[in-house]
Amino acid sequence: MSLSESKVKPTTMLYRNFLAMETAELIRSHPVDGAMLMGGRDKTTPGLLLGATSAGVPAIFVPAGRMLRGNWHGKVLGSGSDTFKYWHERRAGNRSAKDWAEMEVGIARSYGVCMPMGTASTMTALADTLGMTLAGASSIPAADSNHGRMCAAAGSRAVEMAWEDLTPAKIQTEAAFRNAIGLDDVDAASRKVPVIANILPSGDKYLMQDLYYAGGLLGMMTRLRPFLDLTQVNASGQTWNESLEGRRSLQ
Repeated sequence: MSLSESKVKPTTMLYRNFLAMETAELIRSHPVDGAMLMGGRDKTTPGLLLGATSAGVPAIFVPAGRMLRGNWHGKVLGSGSDTFKYWHERRAGNRSAKDWAEMEVGIARSYGVCMPMGTASTMTALADTLGMTLAGASSIPAADSNHGRMCAAAGSRAVEMAWEDLTPAKIQTEAAFRNAIGLDDVDAASRKVPVIANILPSGDKYLMQDLYYAGGLLGMMTRLRPFLDLTQVNASGQTWNESLEGRRSLQ
């Protein structure tokens, strides 16, 4: 089931649970030993994970990756936040029609989801930290050659997970959810966990592509070691301690 944020009306949120039901029933109704879940937006990610978790077979999530950051006359553009910003400037008469047309062709330079730390990248980062992807997979831009390598590696790993019977229930422990963060724990965690990444739209400078090249989610987790339970197992079949071994910290 396709959930296009810009096409589905009135909102894709209404259809997220339909996607979860479809995913669960497709897995249950076919003689499969494992599944690869390919998605990336803020509704497709939880929908696919909810369905696969309900089905109960070994499953690995393959994040779509975000597009390359936009560019307009040497200025970095982030879809979403800058779209609204410059559209308001256009309506106020501070930007010409020519400026706006140039921004339109420069803001989305590749395939992939939007490039700020919006809901799409937030959901895939949570799926990654929960342990449902290859470690660090959520940080890779869609157009980066490492994304294709990650997809191939995820396919190989899916077969191994089926042999190991590594089901979502064995990965998604209470401690794993605390690593990814539950809503009830957000306030308590925010009082002690530092903010270490200045990423739009909550930040004012960098985009998700910059996070990847600065060390990605794994680099961030390396910096946040004291706040995480690194004994939890991820889809790689390793503990987070093992996955973070030798990783450089976020630069």
